[in-house]
Amino acid sequence: MGTPRPGDPHWPASGHAGRPLPVQNLLLLLGILLSCGLGGGAQGPGEWTLWGSWSRCSSSCGRGVSVRSRRCIRLPGEDPCWGDSHEYRLCQLPDCAPGAVPFRDLQCALYNGLPVLGTHKTYQWVPFHGAPNQCDLNCLAEGQAFYHSFGRVLDGTPCSPGAPELCVAGRCLSPGCDGILGSGATEDQCGRCGGAADSCLRVQRVFRDAGAWAGYWNVTLIPQGARHIRVGHRSHNHLALLGDDGHYVFNGNWVLSAPGTYEVAGTHVVYTRTAGPEETLSATGPTSHDLLLQVLLREPNPGIEFEFWLPRERYDPFQAQAQALGWSLRQPQPREVEPRPPEPPASPVTPAPDPCPPCPDARGRAHRLLHYCNSDFVFQARVLGRRRHAQETRYEVRVERIYKSRGPLRGREYVWAPGRCPCPPLAPHHDYLLAVRRLVSPDGTQDRLFLPQSGYARPWSPAEDSRARLAARRCPA
Repeated sequence: MGTPRPGDPHWPASGHAGRPLPVQNLLLLLGILLSCGLGGGAQGPGEWTLWGSWSRCSSSCGRGVSVRSRRCIRLPGEDPCWGDSHEYRLCQLPDCAPGAVPFRDLQCALYNGLPVLGTHKTYQWVPFHGAPNQCDLNCLAEGQAFYHSFGRVLDGTPCSPGAPELCVAGRCLSPGCDGILGSGATEDQCGRCGGAADSCLRVQRVFRDAGAWAGYWNVTLIPQGARHIRVGHRSHNHLALLGDDGHYVFNGNWVLSAPGTYEVAGTHVVYTRTAGPEETLSATGPTSHDLLLQVLLREPNPGIEFEFWLPRERYDPFQAQAQALGWSLRQPQPREVEPRPPEPPASPVTPAPDPCPPCPDARGRAHRLLHYCNSDFVFQARVLGRRRHAQETRYEVRVERIYKSRGPLRGREYVWAPGRCPCPPLAPHHDYLLAVRRLVSPDGTQDRLFLPQSGYARPWSPAEDSRARLAARRCPA
């Protein structure tokens, strides 16, 4: 068959007065022809339109979410588009003013004084964080022992107090490093979002120089741009850190500093020391200038492990700096290091049983109410340290939040527990909800916070926070 001409049966029909068909009709005809030619089956997924613009932030201060959307265009027989029609990103605004009412509290307060639950009774509502779905608007009726769910929270509501996750369309999502909620994007060791750690190199070594004199010895230069810094050792020696101005950040001039977080070189350096003895140093980085890591030797050095990541372009200059530095800047002191006596060779022994038996189970609402109502103080505390004194255990704690107080509390307190194996035990560097009593000796020389045996000490969580607030309303006046 030859090429069709106007008037042939294979020539497409024209519009009125011989005018060509409209473009829309031609596109539809082309789609039908393609569908017929391929058997009329599914043609694969449709195609998305371009993303629309981002909406305004859901919040007027602090953190919130912004959303954009797109539409799926598909012909008859095509599958739906692959992917999401909406995308949410984190928007960060200036911090809210001190004392501002949290977003979830505002949503619960909308129902204050309104009849609910099919009755004419009205209540005052506050957030309840102990329910299973964190993205439902679960509100507790003040003075009552029940809560009610008013549906979903608004987008941009924090999943729980202080948590980085936000609620979006009823789901609790974390922002990725790209700012998109639920993307799962993370930074690699080089600080690149979604990278493959191919733009930096890892420096990992062990400083084993034993040293002949007590004093400060250089361990390594931590150059500008270093990330994911980790240092650790087990000995009675002490790590020390110098800034580029020549001043010590901690443990300088033969004076030991307190463990904690130090801000230096544009990052936060976390320094820990235990009675193990064990010391660690860590920082996320990147460092904005060079740091010098030293060790204050008091005994032979068993080895100091350190590592950090450097951009590739900074690795060779670091090597040259390290070689030039050498160990000429060691600062030996006129005192010899006392060597340890040689340890006897290890021999197989039967593991000793745990000297502390398991604590009795003391859970449940009745136990919580008993200790809450009979205590003098109830507060959230971070355990900073633990020490045994004769037949007692002393915990140093930092008071984070106070629920009940029959007297003033300092920012740091000591909490005493009976026995060398107190129940329940408290682990350092963990947060607990504590119900304690105040004990004053007859002569007034001792005034202590006391945690009774089998008392109330639970790991703090938003659910535990809600239980504590509920227990406070159940105690007799």
